[in-house]
Amino acid sequence: MKSSSEAGRNASPLPALLAALDLLRVEPAGAVLHIRLHRPAKRNAINDRLVAQLHTAFVNLPEVTRAVVLSGEGEHFCAGLDLSELTEHSAAEGIVHSRSWHAAFNQIQLGRVPVVAVLQGAVVGGGLELASACHVRVAEASAFYALPEGQRGLFVGGGGSARIPRLIGVARMTDMMLTGRVYGAEEGLAIGLSQYLVEAGTGLEKAFELAARIAANAALSNFAVMHALPRIADMGQDEGLFTESLMAAIAQGDGAAKGRMRDFLEGKALKVKKA
Repeated sequence: MKSSSEAGRNASPLPALLAALDLLRVEPAGAVLHIRLHRPAKRNAINDRLVAQLHTAFVNLPEVTRAVVLSGEGEHFCAGLDLSELTEHSAAEGIVHSRSWHAAFNQIQLGRVPVVAVLQGAVVGGGLELASACHVRVAEASAFYALPEGQRGLFVGGGGSARIPRLIGVARMTDMMLTGRVYGAEEGLAIGLSQYLVEAGTGLEKAFELAARIAANAALSNFAVMHALPRIADMGQDEGLFTESLMAAIAQGDGAAKGRMRDFLEGKALKVKKA
């Protein structure tokens, strides 16, 4: 399996701000940046410092970055909230805590470039909330999904109530929270928690393949998919269609789009074929 360091032999140096993050491992690989959660002893559970570092990393992506691969160190993607930091929060502190997660995850979902997540082992609670903020999710066969907040007297606070139902529907999320239902990797693929399912140990390879393809797209086209598409989906049909027309006109007027269309018409671009 090709590592991000192997893929990025000619990568630009990492900015000092990103290199200093101790709970993340950030590695440039050309136009793709690999961000890895680095709390393996805690199954990459998310504490306040990790949330802050995720926010910092995604706000300060290197200019050359066109796509991000997000993964977890060790056997698990992310086992969710580090509960040791939650027990003493007042209601007011709880709101501030939740909003800090919202700020970080919004920067992932609605930031500058698309994000491909690699999911293995536990994708639980806040870990599933984090995964749902990414644009493409590649699951390994070991992945399993759960929302145990209901059994712990809690409610999701990292944006899960807004994002996860858009992937699997309100009824499935309700079932997961009320009953503690756990979905395996194949079930997760079937209901929409991931878009790809690969064998154990091959998730990064697949994610970098997809991220490289994404990075080769026109930047404005990627931006439109990230920012316009989810907003249009939330609109009424008439408003959505008008917004689509505006975005389509802006995208096709971009110089990069015009060059790509010329290449296609001149037979220089690959045609769509069945895989």
